Amino acid sequence: MKYLDEFRNGALARTIAKTIAVEANPARQYRFMEFCGGHTHALSRYGLADLLPANIRMIHGPGCPVCVLPIGRVDQAIRMALEHEVTLCAYGDCLRVPASNGLSLLKARGKGADVRMVYSTQDALALARRQPEKPVVFFAIGFETTTPPTAVAVAQAAAEGLDNFSVLCCHVLTPAAIVGILESPEAKAGGVAVDGMIGPAHVSTVIGSAPYEFVPARYGKPVVIAGFEPLDMLQAILMLTRQVNAGRAEVENEFTRAVSREGNRKAQALVEKIFTRRAEFEWRGLGTLPDSALQLKDEYAHYDAERRYPVPYRQIPDHKVCECGAILRGVREPRDCKVFGAACTPENPLGSCMVSSEGACAAHYTYGRHEDVG
Repeated sequence: MKYLDEFRNGALARTIAKTIAVEANPARQYRFMEFCGGHTHALSRYGLADLLPANIRMIHGPGCPVCVLPIGRVDQAIRMALEHEVTLCAYGDCLRVPASNGLSLLKARGKGADVRMVYSTQDALALARRQPEKPVVFFAIGFETTTPPTAVAVAQAAAEGLDNFSVLCCHVLTPAAIVGILESPEAKAGGVAVDGMIGPAHVSTVIGSAPYEFVPARYGKPVVIAGFEPLDMLQAILMLTRQVNAGRAEVENEFTRAVSREGNRKAQALVEKIFTRRAEFEWRGLGTLPDSALQLKDEYAHYDAERRYPVPYRQIPDHKVCECGAILRGVREPRDCKVFGAACTPENPLGSCMVSSEGACAAHYTYGRHEDVG
């Protein structure tokens, strides 16, 4: 299959891995963060970390959209459904994220909340059209990849005069999260040492490679944007290794078959038309970050669920024994968590990192990385 099978060639993967091993300086350590949860999933699924030399360490980042959603936002969605009797539409992964008081969106249905799983914003729009007498709220989460479809839905609702449709907007921004990682208290104290980053693939198809150029310019760290296939990942690691060896810090694009420097300008223009930046937004693990999320512009206030159905936002601390926040910051690995693979499993998640397939804990568990945890 074009653009798939040829990027899963085992012989080529081993060849690239051998090249990495030859070029990696045994006298130094290489610490590379894969920002995107899709890359974390690929590393575990294909066992790519096992092909790397011992002095190259892959660090999981905060690029799982479900994982970075704080408990307070899930609580807000649940309360909106219960207190304002809206039909709340959400992606499947969101339904099982643990919230306060032992609840989740899925469990809230047992208390009378009308919560529906949808596959797209268009599903939520279609539901609003079918039941004009009932308010429909789409729980809009994710990075820049999923933001344009939400913008399309809002624009369609406005054009159709679909008054019973609105969105609870929790869309977040990748560059702000990178800043949050590189300027975290642990990073400043030397606890999160990152020598380079693998830039996300899907996000970059929308925003392009240019928005990452501040990382080498301001922080002296190289970034290589990579696809999700094994050869993509290994080639990106080789490119990062070569940059570190040469003392370079640049943005390089391994994923040229899908990503350009300027990105998808049409999608960017639509997002800019519908959304504006929030002054601040809380992320799980990263705390409250300035200019890191989006909200609807005033002219689309009618489609902003937070304004139409006021539910005050409350910060809620994570489960005391869950290390999800630290894993998202790159200072812990799933196996460092005492409940990983024991009390916390995909069937009984205590934290969001075990819910989504892009979560580090779920990826490690699914592909057997929990089996040697004792």
